[in-house]
Amino acid sequence: MADKLILDFSVFPTIETDRLLLRAITQEDAAALFELRTNKDVLMFLDRDPMKSIEETSEFIQTILAAQARNESIAWTITLKDDPAMLIGNISLWRIIPQHFRAEVGYMLHPNHWHKGIMKEALLAVIHYAFHQTELHSLEANINPENIASGSLLKSCGFVQEAYFRENYFYNGVFGDSIIFSLINTVSRV
Repeated sequence: MADKLILDFSVFPTIETDRLLLRAITQEDAAALFELRTNKDVLMFLDRDPMKSIEETSEFIQTILAAQARNESIAWTITLKDDPAMLIGNISLWRIIPQHFRAEVGYMLHPNHWHKGIMKEALLAVIHYAFHQTELHSLEANINPENIASGSLLKSCGFVQEAYFRENYFYNGVFGDSIIFSLINTVSRV
């Protein structure tokens, strides 16, 4: 094993599951991503301001693509196989710490697709990619403690709660708590 993680996202790793196609984001996804990132139900526990315009969303897509080009993060657009052009969510590996072989997973899904097992299917596929196609040793997820559904999702995929931080971030005039979950790669590297 190298002294630090070396990633190469120059060839984007499209992932297929039974129902989903996880593909690269494009500027054609801007309208659907704008809808997702302005949906009050989606943003309820993310503590982020809604995007203000399609132009801002397009700039955000450029930021995602630039970070991928620098091998700093990777983001998949979640689509249904029978409608691969329509973004219904996204999932990413970001805040990658190469010297510790660790990355944070982040995700969001349009409410029309909640409670159907879609995010679990996507998360399991990304975990498999992270632990079988890269040398990542651990994944973490940082969630709002009030986001019970996200905590349940992470636990169902093998994550364990590592920490509960009180008032560790500031958003919209309020100090908030967060829970850190992690998953360790148990894949043998012989």
